[in-house]
Order: sequence, then C-alpha cells, then structure tokens
Amino acid sequence: MMCRVLTHQGQGRFTKISRSVRIGGHSTSIRLESAFWNALEDMAAMEGLSMPKLVGELYREALEQHDDMSNLASMLRTVCLLYQQERVEASRQRA
Repeated sequence: MMCRVLTHQGQGRFTKISRSVRIGGHSTSIRLESAFWNALEDMAAMEGLSMPKLVGELYREALEQHDDMSNLASMLRTVCLLYQQERVEASRQRA
C-alpha cells in the first residue's frame, strides 16, 4: 500500500529555489526545494536566529564535527529531516 503523501501536496513545495547566503564572509548560492526552505525558516525561528545565520551555524557545526562540507545542500536537507524527526519524537514523549 502506498502512503499517498504526494497526492496531498501542492507542486509549490517541490519547486527548487536558489538563495544566496553569506557564510564566513563568503557568499554562496544554495538551491533547495521550497519545503526545505520552509523547514529551515521554522527551525531558525525556533532557535531565535535569522535563516542565513542558522545556515552559517549549521555549516560551522558540520565542519567541527566532520572536518568536511562537500555538499551544503545535502547537509541542509538531512538537517531538516533530523529536525522533523526530533520534533515527532518530542511530541510522542509528551503524549
């Protein structure tokens, strides 16, 4: 049985959007689907940061932990997934 998640989503959530972000004094362009930008905006709001500041912090944290950041967009997508998983787990623990 298919989960039918895609049938309830508008095409706009899949639209790729490029944004320029300054990280460590260097400007870089990141291309993500709008759903990921929305998740990053939510995460930034929860952390009390601007979205560009959050991206910079995540980038620095990834370098500290792994000494490499070869694919920033992929890392951000993974962070969004992990963040959502943590929120689901936290809500289960409260219930």
